[in-house]
Amino acid sequence: MGWYQFSRQPGMNASWAQSASTCPDLEKASCMSKGSFKKIQNSERCIYGPRQLLLTGFAAGVQERFKSLLQALGLSDVALVWATEDQSDTVIEDLTELADGSGTGRSSSLPRAIVVGGVTEKELQHLITGCRKAGLKKVLWATMTPTSVTWPLQQLLGELAAEHAALSRKK
Repeated sequence: MGWYQFSRQPGMNASWAQSASTCPDLEKASCMSKGSFKKIQNSERCIYGPRQLLLTGFAAGVQERFKSLLQALGLSDVALVWATEDQSDTVIEDLTELADGSGTGRSSSLPRAIVVGGVTEKELQHLITGCRKAGLKKVLWATMTPTSVTWPLQQLLGELAAEHAALSRKK
């Protein structure tokens, strides 16, 4: 089964220049066809955004196990932001500016989701496979896009749930 990245419009946010230096083809990776899914390859191409995971819907007790999984997968350098319901009206881009570890120890009742930025497509596939093998509860997966980072967290989670439902009906 392949993994797909959805993008609604091309572009790159200048505030993420640090990610561009880590992932030199970041700008190229973020410029996908308007309103289409792009299959995630097993490549070194970087996902749009800062090298970070924005996580929702995780209980405080699960967070340490997730961090251990990242370490085992060789992804311990990826920043983690644990968002909670009190941040549901916050724009994704503002959440990406929070410090690594922000929200640690706080449980979230939001839908369980992982929003990925700044990692390579190969690392993303490795992460998804690792989460499955570790028995992680069902997760809504998303990659950051120039459009989605302008949305409030709740809007992104709503879009992810709708896309998941639509894809599930097609199976």
